[in-house]
Amino acid sequence: QVQLVESGGGWMQPGASHRLSCAVSGRTFRDLIVGWFRQVPGKEREFIAAISGALTPYYSDSMLDRFTISRVNAKNMVYLQLESPKLEDTAVYYCAAKANALPVRSASSYDYWGQGTQVTVSS
Repeated sequence: QVQLVESGGGWMQPGASHRLSCAVSGRTFRDLIVGWFRQVPGKEREFIAAISGALTPYYSDSMLDRFTISRVNAKNMVYLQLESPKLEDTAVYYCAAKANALPVRSASSYDYWGQGTQVTVSS
């Protein structure tokens, strides 16, 4: 069993960069791909980015320019940096994990999920 805990959510001002964190436990961390998704009420969960145990990143084409995913295997941590947040970035952000295998952009392919952290972008 894998446990994921997101942190770093909350209120943020438009344009101020911010970092979300995901702590992972319960399995050999390098064997996992960890992804970030977000969801707003009434819509499907949306893929943002993922990173493999070998530190290979994968991004949604629409978010490539404003999100950066990173990972520290020694700390079992994955991070998501959001540059210049916009009002439409308001959502619940989730991290998720799966075995090191494609595909990575489909939410249904992930086996483990965190509880989510609310991000609200507002002036």
